[in-house]
Amino acid sequence: MPRLLLVQHCPTAATRRLGDAVLAGARHPDLEGVVVVVREALDATADDVLAANAVVLGTPANFGYMSGALKHFFDRSFLALGGALDADGSGSTGPASGPRVPWALWVHGNYDTVGAVRSVESLVAALPWRRAAPPLALTGEVTEDHEARAFELGATLAALTLEDA
Repeated sequence: MPRLLLVQHCPTAATRRLGDAVLAGARHPDLEGVVVVVREALDATADDVLAANAVVLGTPANFGYMSGALKHFFDRSFLALGGALDADGSGSTGPASGPRVPWALWVHGNYDTVGAVRSVESLVAALPWRRAAPPLALTGEVTEDHEARAFELGATLAALTLEDA
């Protein structure tokens, strides 16, 4: 059965609302047949990703960067996921080995999300993944529109997971 993995860090009420909306979209009844697995970023492993058909990442924007918890996930799993490194040890934008896992990202910040989105995209560019949707970058108080867009992101990735299976 196809698996969609949500790797997220939701330390605030705002990020929990968005994470819950992504999860609700992924578990929409019309998308029967997708197993949705949720892992907190500090607990997620490379094995979780390798068992998944698609991944949604979620993070607050912290000081112009992804959360430390999501960065910790990447630190622990990057090489096991087929991450490519250049000779100097930096992430390579060259071809990485492994399956082309569809992925998406949601980010919430009080004022800005640019650095957080850029930091995730720069790491993922060195993985054998393919972007399945544009980043959902939201700022300010979480609104019903934000939740609807997060729901749509979850549903979209779940539908892609079914298509790719």
